[in-house]
Amino acid sequence: MLYRINPKTGDKFSALGFGAMRLPLNADGSINEESASEIVHKLIDAGVNYIDTAYDYHFGESETFLGRALAGGYRDKVFLATKLPSWHVEKTEDMEKILDEQLKRLNTDRIDYYMLIALSESRWEKLFNLGVLDFLAAEKSRGRIRHVGFSFHGTFELFKKILDSYDWDLCQIQYNYLDEKFQAGSKGLEYAAKKGIGVSVMMPLRGGHLADRMPADIAGIFKE
Repeated sequence: MLYRINPKTGDKFSALGFGAMRLPLNADGSINEESASEIVHKLIDAGVNYIDTAYDYHFGESETFLGRALAGGYRDKVFLATKLPSWHVEKTEDMEKILDEQLKRLNTDRIDYYMLIALSESRWEKLFNLGVLDFLAAEKSRGRIRHVGFSFHGTFELFKKILDSYDWDLCQIQYNYLDEKFQAGSKGLEYAAKKGIGVSVMMPLRGGHLADRMPADIAGIFKE
């Protein structure tokens, strides 16, 4: 397994992480925990050490599943990231309530990387005005959050504005060989690097579409 150092925190991440947004499903749409747990355990045993989830993934069941799957010593082998959804926050107190629930779901006493999810102009302004930065600082002091970051879907200009607004430890952008100029894109990647802030990539295969819907001649090149 290849590893990369987060320049901001010194944490040593596996180059490939695991996102728990699209887990194997049963016929009724629930998570197939046997298959999903097998995947998680095999990945960690192979050296993957970054696990990413969020409050609403799989209708709230992704975090609960990981709380069970990471039992038996696996939790301490990974950096665990989850996210705060602005659309569930109407007042400052909601942030603490959501984090309380996430810690319980994940069966852990701390989140390694706590992210503000899918920030847009309106979502960032809402959380900022509700005191999210004070909340993050307080929870870091309590030890319930180790590091803070955000995931992003918006323009480079907004990405730069948010990145300059706080002492972030990690940012997450959509990036793949088709999306170099989409949203934050390569410019955002380079700007974060100049500031010494770690970057994690979501949608490297566009949710699988770049892997399972390729023309036959292109797929043949990948198989070679």
